[in-house]
This record gives sequence, C-alpha cells and structure tokens, in this order.
Amino acid sequence: MPTSALRARLRAAGVEPDGAGTTDWQVVTDGLPGWWHDLGNVLALAPGAHLPDHVVASLGLYPVRDVLIAIASPLEWLSSLLVGGDGATVFVGQDCKLTAGEIYCGAGSSVVLSGPLVATRSAIVDARNGGSVVAGPDQLWAADVYVATDDMHRLEDLATGERLNPFGAHIRLGAHVWLGRDAVVTGHAEIGEGSVVGMRSLVRGQKVPPHTVVAGWPARVVREGVTWSHDDVP
Repeated sequence: MPTSALRARLRAAGVEPDGAGTTDWQVVTDGLPGWWHDLGNVLALAPGAHLPDHVVASLGLYPVRDVLIAIASPLEWLSSLLVGGDGATVFVGQDCKLTAGEIYCGAGSSVVLSGPLVATRSAIVDARNGGSVVAGPDQLWAADVYVATDDMHRLEDLATGERLNPFGAHIRLGAHVWLGRDAVVTGHAEIGEGSVVGMRSLVRGQKVPPHTVVAGWPARVVREGVTWSHDDVP
C-alpha cells in the first residue's frame, strides 16, 4: 500500500491529519506469513513503535484481506491485537499505553486510539460488524475498562424477529475523557470532551455532554461544568 493510500485510509477511519500524515511509516515483513502481504494486508510501525512478537504472530492465524494496522507507540505490554475479517483498520497513535490491553477489530470495522492514552490495566476495545471506536487525544482509562460496539450475539424480539441490541455501532470519545474503573461504553455512544464516566458505570447508546460527570447503570449526569487533571493535587 503506498504511503499516500495508507494516510488516506487512516483519515477516513477518523485519524486526524497530523496523526496520519506526519509519521514515517515502516511496513513490517518479519514474523508474518506470505499470504499476509499477498492479500493486501499492511502492518506499519512508526519510528520507535513496537508490538510483541506473540501479537504479530497472532495476526497470521486466519487469512484476511485488505487489513491495515498502523502503530505509533511502543506497545510492549499489549496482550492481544486480533482482526476478525477483511477490511479491518486499526490505528494506535503516539504515547499510548495499554498494559495487558486487548484490541479486536472485525470485518469492515475500525479502531482509532489517537493518543496520548493511558489505560492502566486490562482495557478491552472491540469493534465489529462494520462498527467503529474513535478515541480523541488525552484519554485516561482506569483498570478493566470495556469499550465495545456490539454485544457479539443477536438479541431479538420473539414475536417480530426484530434485532434489539446494537449491530455495527459507532462509539466516539472526545478529547480529554476519563473512564473510571470497570466503566463500560457500548452501542452507539458519544462522550463529550472533558467528561468523566464514573467507576462501574454503563454508557450504552447514550450521548454524554461535554464537561460532565456521569455515573450509574445506566449512566446519568451527576455533575455539569467540570474539568479534570491528570495531577492528583489539592
């Protein structure tokens, strides 16, 4: 894939132009089977970026086509990065830390973590069925955060057969968002800039206004007009 095409695809997935366009991407060839390149898949790393060997090896388990994975951070503690079908796009920007984190991207789906992002431990990001997860810059995620477009199984109305749960949903997290421990964000959801999602709260199919605190199951606004800091000061 030419560099210009790589950057255009990242921008189409939701990567800001400065994240997609200023990086000197290097295509990885080692550790991947021959079919990976023959089927138009690309794993690209920015200078200083890294994926563990076991993560790279897992990309070659099942044949897929037209997959683009672009990594701009050293992710030496990432547990897994799996693609589940053709046309998946994954971007992890600069200064992202996902200790024991897991990323899954299904066919025709996309995951964009703009960076900086700190996920303290065991974050799961899951996009499938043509859905997408786009996280703006300056994210803070406490342990065991779960961000998923879909429920992975169909729930339907017994009488009509209508699907009741999300399919191929889109999740947007604005800049400077803090997700508390065990927070869940799923379905078509949007979290505004500067907002906080409380510990063990569920944002499902909701739009969280900017600069608010939401909490509960499902989440409700409990405070407006807030900001937050990475510094734990009085």
